[in-house]
This record gives sequence, structure tokens and C-alpha cells, in this order.
Amino acid sequence: MPLQFSFIIPVYNRPDEIQELLQSFEALETNTPYEIVIVEDGSSNSSKNVVDSFNDKLNISYFFKKNSGPGDSRNYGMLHAKGNYFIILDSDCILPKNYLNEVEKSLNEDFVDCFGGPDTAHQSFTNLQKAINFSMTSFITTGGIRGKKKSVDRFQPRSFNMGISKKAFHASKGFAHIHPGEDPDLSIRLWNLGFKTKLIPEAFVYHKRRISWITFYKQVYKFGLVRPILNQWHPSTNKITYWFPTVFSIGFIISVVLLFFNFKWLFYTYILYFIIAFMVALISNNNIVVSLLSLIAIFVQFFGYGFGFLISTLATSILNMEPETYFPKLFFKSK
Repeated sequence: MPLQFSFIIPVYNRPDEIQELLQSFEALETNTPYEIVIVEDGSSNSSKNVVDSFNDKLNISYFFKKNSGPGDSRNYGMLHAKGNYFIILDSDCILPKNYLNEVEKSLNEDFVDCFGGPDTAHQSFTNLQKAINFSMTSFITTGGIRGKKKSVDRFQPRSFNMGISKKAFHASKGFAHIHPGEDPDLSIRLWNLGFKTKLIPEAFVYHKRRISWITFYKQVYKFGLVRPILNQWHPSTNKITYWFPTVFSIGFIISVVLLFFNFKWLFYTYILYFIIAFMVALISNNNIVVSLLSLIAIFVQFFGYGFGFLISTLATSILNMEPETYFPKLFFKSK
């Protein structure tokens, strides 16, 4: 059976993002038919008027449901989609013109029931967005740890840019009610069911990430909280590398304290790391301002993730607390 693609896009109070994303669909250069399924997750600022303005240009469906989180909204969209292969996007993404062609080409050459694509920054993004993108994707930060991009069939797709077959969706029952962390959890469950995943490097999206320093810290802090919970659910996936941001953060604090005792070499090690990070960011972005902001982004990312990971580890592994009770904001209830 030929591939029939359905794009599943949950949205929550972001009609402006939907506008930009749908405009990028208009610019797609493809002869492959597809449908778009927009799932409004209980928004007070609806995207319906924006979606309606594209009805005569795109094959698009719009659904409104009570708020139950992005994972449940994606499941809802896949249940109402007509295709046999679903592509899940976040509303703050923009597609390059060749996106669907690259996906179809890769799946026809080497079919898998679940794939992921990378994200990058568009030249039109703000300096802050480019800096955060660097921190989240660079090999010199945790972006180089998560996902194991060189793995053949053990890549963990992220739900901002993820494909899953209808067969795999029904077998796995889709996303769980945790958020964030619902995407690696789904990948692991798919592996356990015998499905393969892979990275399609050419199928990238421009990920806008409209966040401030404060919201970025809160985001990565939640990422840190989630990982020990996933390790508890899936012990075989637990890796020592997940401790790196915590060790990095505590080590930095210790290095500053040691300066008062004229013990400088550890602090100098951190200075060297940030010099290297600055140079890598400068080569990647060719922009001094973005490179300097990237250092702040790395600092925020490591401390947010690292201390979230430590707190969650203490709560779940040492104190044996129930995650849904201790971290209720990480869990949604299906409607």
C-alpha cells in the first residue's frame, strides 16, 4: 500500500504560529498528496479563523477538544486522520520546501514505522532563538547526547518533528499522559514492540521556540524532572550520560567556591569549555552576539536540566515518591 501522509498538529493558544506553519505548507514543493489535521487543545485564543482561511488552499481538518495536553491531542488527531502514516509537528515549526519529498524518499528506500527529523534555526530567527537552538542541538551540549543520532534503529524521535505509522500507533496506543517526555517514552515502547526508528537528517524543520530565558529554564528544568521518571519506567535505557548536566552544574559551583581558597584549575577548565563552546557557536552562526548568547543558553540549559534531574532522582529513586503525586504538573489526564 502506498504511503498516505497525515500531518498531526496540536495547538494551544498559538494562532500566529499556525499561520506561519500553514504558509510553509503552501510553499511545499511536492506532488505527494497529504492532509493536515489541526487539534485545538482547549485554547482560549482559537486558531479556527486562521485555519479556515486556508481551507481553499490546503486539505485541512480542524478539531476542538477540551485541554488534555499535547500527547493526548496528538492521539486524538491520529484517531481522526485518514492516512496510514502520521507526521507530527509542533505549532512553532516551519517546514522547508523539500520536507515531504525527503521523508517520502527515505521511507521508500528504508521503511521504518517511526522516524524523527532534526531541528534548526532559520536565518530570520532572533538572536535569542538562534542561541537557544544552538544550545539544544549542538554536539558540545546535551544536544549531542540525547537521541544518539548515529544509531541505525535506536534513534529517539522528538514530537516536534516525528513520523509514526498507523500500525505502530495502534499497537502502542500512542503517547502517554506525561509531558514532556512523552516522545522518548513512545520510542522505547515501540522498540519493545519490535518496531524500528531512525533519524532522517534531511527532513529537518525550522523550530522557532518562542521563549524567554525564564521560560527556557522552566522547559529544560521539566526535561530534567522527566528523565528519572522515564528511567524508572524503562530501566534498560538508563545511562550515566544523563547525569552530565547535574555534574557539570555542581562542579561549576564547587569551582567558584574553590577560587576563594586559591584553587583555580577547576574553574579554568570551565573557562576553557566555554571558550570552545563560543568558537563552535561562532563557526555555526557566524555571529558574535549569537555566540555570546549561546554561552548563556548553555549555562541555563545545564543548570535547569541538571537540577531538575537531581531533584527528580532524589524524589523517585531515593525517597520512592510517586511521580504523579510529587510532580502533578508533568501529567495530563485524558478527556
